[in-house]
Amino acid sequence: MSAEAADREAATSSRPCTPPQTCWFEFLLEESLLEKHLRKPCPDPAPVQLIVQFLEQASKPSVNEQNQVQPPPDNKRNRILKLLALKVAAHLKWDLDILEKSLSVPVLNMLLNELLCISKVPPGTKHVDMDLATLPPTTAMAILLYNRWAIRTIVQSSFPVKQAKPGPPQLSVMNQMQQEKELTENILKVLKEQAADSILVLEAALKLNKDLYVHTMRTLDLLAVEPGMVNGETESSTAGLKIKTEEMQCQIGSLSLHCTIDEKRLAGYCQACDVLVPSSDSTSQQLTPYSQVHICLRSGNYQEVIQIFIEDNLTFSLPVQFRQSVLRELFQKAQQGNEALDEICFKVCACNTVRDILEGRTISVQFNQLFLRPNREKIDFLLEVCSRSINLEKASDCLKGNMAAFLKNVCLGLEDLQYVFMISSHELFITLLKDEERKLLVDQMRKRSPRVNLCIKPVTSFYDIPASASVNIGQLEHQLILSVDPWRIRQILIELHGMTSDRQFWTVSNKWEIPSVYSSVILGIKDSLTRDLVYILMAKGLHCSTVKDFSHAKQLFAACLELVTEFSPKLRQVMLNEMLLLDIHTHEAGTGQSGERPPSDLISRVRGYLEMRLPDIPLRQVVAEECVAFMLNWRENEYLTLQVPAFLLQSNPYVKLGQLLAATCKELPGPKESRRTAKDLWEVVVQICSVSNQHKRGNDGRISLIKQRESTLGIMYRSELLSFIKKLREPLVLTIILSLFVKLHNVREDIVNDITAEHISIWPSSIPNLQSVDFEAVAITVKELVRYTLSINPNNHSWLIIQADIYFATNQYSAALHYYLQAGAVCSDFFNKAVPPDVYTDQVIKRMIKCCSLLNCHTQVAILCQFLREIDYKTAFKSLQEQNSHDAMDSYYDYIWDVTILEYLTYLHHKRGETDKRQIAIKAIGQTELNASNPEEVLQLAAQRRKKKFLQAMAKLYF
Repeated sequence: MSAEAADREAATSSRPCTPPQTCWFEFLLEESLLEKHLRKPCPDPAPVQLIVQFLEQASKPSVNEQNQVQPPPDNKRNRILKLLALKVAAHLKWDLDILEKSLSVPVLNMLLNELLCISKVPPGTKHVDMDLATLPPTTAMAILLYNRWAIRTIVQSSFPVKQAKPGPPQLSVMNQMQQEKELTENILKVLKEQAADSILVLEAALKLNKDLYVHTMRTLDLLAVEPGMVNGETESSTAGLKIKTEEMQCQIGSLSLHCTIDEKRLAGYCQACDVLVPSSDSTSQQLTPYSQVHICLRSGNYQEVIQIFIEDNLTFSLPVQFRQSVLRELFQKAQQGNEALDEICFKVCACNTVRDILEGRTISVQFNQLFLRPNREKIDFLLEVCSRSINLEKASDCLKGNMAAFLKNVCLGLEDLQYVFMISSHELFITLLKDEERKLLVDQMRKRSPRVNLCIKPVTSFYDIPASASVNIGQLEHQLILSVDPWRIRQILIELHGMTSDRQFWTVSNKWEIPSVYSSVILGIKDSLTRDLVYILMAKGLHCSTVKDFSHAKQLFAACLELVTEFSPKLRQVMLNEMLLLDIHTHEAGTGQSGERPPSDLISRVRGYLEMRLPDIPLRQVVAEECVAFMLNWRENEYLTLQVPAFLLQSNPYVKLGQLLAATCKELPGPKESRRTAKDLWEVVVQICSVSNQHKRGNDGRISLIKQRESTLGIMYRSELLSFIKKLREPLVLTIILSLFVKLHNVREDIVNDITAEHISIWPSSIPNLQSVDFEAVAITVKELVRYTLSINPNNHSWLIIQADIYFATNQYSAALHYYLQAGAVCSDFFNKAVPPDVYTDQVIKRMIKCCSLLNCHTQVAILCQFLREIDYKTAFKSLQEQNSHDAMDSYYDYIWDVTILEYLTYLHHKRGETDKRQIAIKAIGQTELNASNPEEVLQLAAQRRKKKFLQAMAKLYF
């Protein structure tokens, strides 16, 4: 072999080999090959080519033994080929824009008809006769897709099409093209005949109020495995690609993942329609913005043109191209020697630029050229245009964001910091520029000023802005106290530090307080301006959070976080913790009050805080409290009982307490012997409420025993426990805590009247060392807890009964009656229904009887004796014998339904010679509904009616 031939062979062998194109039949042989092929970055053949190949092979006619052409057989091979074509279309998300661009009308018609077939649309049935609302979602979506394609195809066929240049004449190709043309015309004829029906189908789709689904590769695979599954998963309401109602209504079946609208084309259609509308009123024609601009240009009234352009920045009525043509005309006149137009050109250009940025376009080259040498007049005019071009009350967030970005970019392009200050101190700039844009502005301007030491001064964007000599320090300090805008606070501090360097401005107000755990870190910042700024931002943010001004608190914290991130990882974590606490408070005070669950990311952040193990980070105890309370309030019991890391239970007492509370709530439905967690919770609380005994030698030499109120034996102090409980809102958790403290209150030896509570049986019945428990503190805690729980829900009958029992135990009988009656009222629609027997138990009724007795309301006592399961005649008769009664006495006789008591009253008044009262008693007993021969239900109804009236009368008396 010659050297030249060897070189040729080496060159040929070194070329990369192009992988062979996958043939259509290979997809029949390997089931998984199609998905692998479609996942390639540039599959060859392309997806639309595969659709053509599959359908072409599936529709090939066959030839029988007599050499006669037969329709394509309906065999397994052809069915699989059609299914493969559908799977490729499903991979393309049934995007008609892609399918119409690459597939001919006959091929796409065949594909969509196969979709109708596989979606169980009965052949030959008119789509307009089918109720879309009752069809399976995949069936309805197939019908919508077909009819939408039909209308699109009819519309597209009406547009003139530029004929392709004919190539060399080839008979076979020409015959194929002619056949396809004829087939297309036949299909279009059918589609046009059905156009009215297709429109009705699509209009009916607009009235649907449910999401639809279209077949995906997976659902089509299920059909291939077992056709019977169509009636199962693939036709259910959740199978396939979900098409939201809004998306379906927007494009009537455009199945791309996101609706897309060609805004430029739509704007063109609108302009074209506007031109076609004739106007017979010449006066109104002259008053249009177009005519006004032309008149002003002819008359040289350029100031009026500027005003029209500024007003148009609000309405967007003039096309951008027209405004640009006006500017080009002015430029041409200026270049012809009219120097007076230079200023006009800048102002018109500024108006056009503001219009461009509002609509999201880039700043023009002309504006950058005209703004190369800015001055105060140009900046003043630009700020005027910006202010008048946006209505802050009505503008969208997009418009505000575009305007803010423009002002920021103008600042970045200025060299003179005085001009920067003119913009940055403008009201529009302060209102619009968000924290993210400010951070970017700070970073970019700092990079532009390398002379500043970043390690010493992390905030350097406006450090060199000159202070105004006309503003004295006192005025600025006053503004500093009042302002809650972080950007304004920063500017004021920069000015103050420019005036004097020997002041600590974080001491200006004694109301600015930060937690002591943070103060050493913040006051240790070397740079005085940064120290003042961090301290004041945090103090103001904490104050805003305290007064529930959460929006300003978030702005202040975000600015502080942005600031400390640049130089202190420790303070960064501190701010992240405070922002977490702020987000918890924001949710609890906002949507959380209506029962809306917090977002999942907030729950994840709370978990992250609880599991955080960063050393040397100053932590506020209240954050841990709020996080655990947050988890309990939103019933995250699974996490607290099963998923919380073990180290947290040892290191964080609030997590330990939260776990015990969550576990006790979970175990409540179980048998008593399985409630081990309740016993653990009991022991923890008992230890918190225990006191440590200490011996102290007095001046006389004798040793005395003293008790420490706040025990250090428990996992936390009692005051800390009470503070934590007052962060809880979940009813079951609060009921469990109340129940525990009530039981603890009841176990003391000198107790006379027990307090009742729900779930009280789950707690131990005794304490080994009663002397160690501070029962006085327990009693105080019970009262505080009941007061707090009723502030959360004043209509919880169980908590109202506890409050009533407390007043009863402390001999406050009128108050006790108030709460006993309120407990009954809240669960009976103010006694219009029967009070449930588990609310008005015999014990509660007996305590109400005793309250009335001790208040000398003896007639009320007799009536209440009827409420007991077994009427207490002895007490009733004894009370009626009392003549020194402080209630309405005989006025209450209408509320008595027990005949025995009424007969005793008749006897008693007869014996005393009280004729009038005897007659009242006789009248009451003579009512027909109290006749002993009446059916039981009549007697019960009579008793219930009298109970209702009596309790309502009592409520009016004691409420």
